[in-house]
Amino acid sequence: MSSANDIVLFHKQDITPDSFAAPAERKLSGPCQQSVEMHYSDPTGQFHAGLWSGGVGAWRVKYTECEFCTLLEGHVRMHGDDGSMVEIVAGQHFVIPAGFEGVWEVIEPAKKTFAVFEEDRLARKD
Repeated sequence: MSSANDIVLFHKQDITPDSFAAPAERKLSGPCQQSVEMHYSDPTGQFHAGLWSGGVGAWRVKYTECEFCTLLEGHVRMHGDDGSMVEIVAGQHFVIPAGFEGVWEVIEPAKKTFAVFEEDRLARKD
């Protein structure tokens, strides 16, 4: 299992196709209004991406693949089940590793871009 300490902040030029993923979510607190305003699926099936936005609240999350994100607006915290925590503010790029389990907490209304590369595409790279 990955912890919040494994969430990697990175510079945009460091993005590679070897990461990305979609979480299973469960409301924990607050109104937790959220939406995916835009979703793009690459016609070749190599990846999908979107723009997520959410209000103040907290969700239980579990990532099965890596996800590359950029927080465009707001302030969020990722709390690992092991007690670790990472704060992310607008303008930061970050990777949430496969295996991360914990809580996604929105402190100020937030908007993030995300991208997930399909696992079979990564397997075909070999």
